[in-house]
Amino acid sequence: MRQLKRLLAYIKPVHHYLPEYLIYTLLGILFGLVNFTMLVPLLNLLFNEGPAVAPLEPPPLGFSLDSIAANFNYKLFSLAQTEGKLYALGFVCVCIASATLLANIFRYMANRVMVRLRMNLLERLRNELYSKIIAQSMTFFNRIRKGELLSTMSSDVQEIEGSVVSSFQSLLRDPFVILAYFGTLFYLSPSLTVFTILFFPVSGILISSLARRLKKKGFFSQEYLARIVHHTDETISGIRIIRAFRSENIFIRRFAGINRSFSKVSRELFNQRELASPISELLGVLVIVTVVMYGGHLVISGELSGSVFITYLALYSQIMQPAKNISTAVTSMQKGLASADRIFSAIDEDVRVKDPEQAVIPETFSKGIEIKDVSFAYGDQPVLTNVNLRVGKGKMIALVGKSGSGKSTLSDLIMRFYDVSEGSILIDDVDIRNMRQHDLRKMIGFVNQDPLMFNDTVRNNITMGHPVENEEAIRLAAENANALEFINGLENGFDTVLGDRGSRLSGGQKQRIAIARAIYSNPPVLILDEATSALDTESERLVQDALSRLMQSRTSIVIAHRLSTIQHADEIIVMDEGRIAERGTHTELLSKGGIYSRLHEIQQLS
Repeated sequence: MRQLKRLLAYIKPVHHYLPEYLIYTLLGILFGLVNFTMLVPLLNLLFNEGPAVAPLEPPPLGFSLDSIAANFNYKLFSLAQTEGKLYALGFVCVCIASATLLANIFRYMANRVMVRLRMNLLERLRNELYSKIIAQSMTFFNRIRKGELLSTMSSDVQEIEGSVVSSFQSLLRDPFVILAYFGTLFYLSPSLTVFTILFFPVSGILISSLARRLKKKGFFSQEYLARIVHHTDETISGIRIIRAFRSENIFIRRFAGINRSFSKVSRELFNQRELASPISELLGVLVIVTVVMYGGHLVISGELSGSVFITYLALYSQIMQPAKNISTAVTSMQKGLASADRIFSAIDEDVRVKDPEQAVIPETFSKGIEIKDVSFAYGDQPVLTNVNLRVGKGKMIALVGKSGSGKSTLSDLIMRFYDVSEGSILIDDVDIRNMRQHDLRKMIGFVNQDPLMFNDTVRNNITMGHPVENEEAIRLAAENANALEFINGLENGFDTVLGDRGSRLSGGQKQRIAIARAIYSNPPVLILDEATSALDTESERLVQDALSRLMQSRTSIVIAHRLSTIQHADEIIVMDEGRIAERGTHTELLSKGGIYSRLHEIQQLS
């Protein structure tokens, strides 16, 4: 119930939905009841069970059921005597048709309110889930599988719509239907109604036992579905590697195993869910048979008229469907609440990198970046240990070293994708943890080895969706990135959609778009992470030329494997096993004959 209460919080403010929905629902129930209550005078008219002569004066008009029924009977039998029975029969049929029309209009209006409620709830739920995901630190994305997030965002949210919201609608409407119909039944025959009520707790006990089992099965079903999504995503992303190493059959067998487990759990889940329907139907038939037996006894003994008994059976048959809806809703809701558990576990995930309540807003970048006694670990695995480094304004610092030495981690810490375990990182003597992440990253341009292109236009990939204030600034950024020529050669120029992950561009073209992205944002600090290592010679020349223009008058931190690209750096930092092993200019490090000298010698030999 705790998860259900949390879901209901998303439909606030309630006064936008609940009063309107209840009014339409109650009116629909009222006019639906009118249809069946008219059966008594209709049957009396057909089978001559009414009074032979209508009263000379109408009975007193009131708001009680007896008064309304008496006045309607007076009107009906007056028409039968003055206009004939056929005319009176037509009058009753028109009343029934009108009541049916009004009942369905109000049901439709109630459903429109519920559709509005449903869509608003799901919209808010998706927005909060997406906002929480996008606010998470990189630690979250390193730990959780992408398939789980995709499954939660899609199938789990849809499960909420398909089961919990639909069940909530049934639980909100059908109890009123049952109460209204039972009230009418009690009016028609108190003794018969009390007798039938005794059978309802039996179905409730059976359905509740099914519901508990369904919730557990629903959790495992969604878990296996998340694995299917994750495995499929990995397969699509790595299809070239899979084919190159002839691993198609291995991945097919692995997928078949996950799919088999999903089918098994889903089969058990659906079998148990479908069991609720026949159980409730069987109980309903047993109750109807018992009602017929007992009611027939009342008719035979003269305690109940035939017309009232037939009307009673017709009304009682209408109760069975709402009762069945409630039992189905209870079982269906349990599977949806299992999805709600997964959604709220993602929403409740603690955001490790947070903005301070009282943030320092940097106005300019005037001094530089200082890394003081920084240590960092992924869980229990240390990555950086006691790193100290200062990058003055306008200087170019290069980070080199073998893979896994901590170079990229250091740049991630400066960008505050993670928070340091120990020490601090300062920009203009202000700890970056005291800045808003938005303000910090506005000061930093980032170009990495494998730049991500979005399935959007060239223009939006350069501006990253920010409003375009100056179209000429986009063209100038592309020109300075050596990208304008090939962009103009595209089908629609800057309006060309690049496809999934920029599939319409080569590696060098993607890199130049990424550089144009950094130039357009015009940051005072640049972080270049292996920006040219994956390019051919011609592309590297174009990209390196664009990078040189980008770095002019900016503070730059360059991570590189190719030492030839960073020889002119103001200072070169050699990282080894998470520590600074050497530092100095290119000439100074060569003269030391240490790690840098050996790396340079190996690359020269290559």
